[in-house]
Amino acid sequence: QLQAFGGGLVQLGGSLRLSCAASGRTFTTLGMGWFRQAPGKERDFVATINWSGGSTSYADSVKGRFTISRDNAKNTVYLQMNSLKPEDTAVYYCAADRSGLGLTSSNAYAYWGQGTLVTVSS
Repeated sequence: QLQAFGGGLVQLGGSLRLSCAASGRTFTTLGMGWFRQAPGKERDFVATINWSGGSTSYADSVKGRFTISRDNAKNTVYLQMNSLKPEDTAVYYCAADRSGLGLTSSNAYAYWGQGTLVTVSS
């Protein structure tokens, strides 16, 4: 089970940190990803991290502004979001990939959290 939290309302240029807590004893074997879905749009890849935290990947739209990280001792993955823009407004979902590789396709993810809303005002 995955539970995402940390969303909220922030002004243009502000920062937020999302967290995703996972239950179960297999967290350290899972690749973890963040995806987002804006109103009326499809769910898009944001960032991913492999099981060890040694490999990450980002969507071009967030590269240099967002950082994904994980704490395997706490069964938690984070998404630090800086320099937020109105186009970052979306519901953000965390997901777990059983391969452990940290993949960019949503089809690779077997487990999904409930989503947390991020709203960036201009």
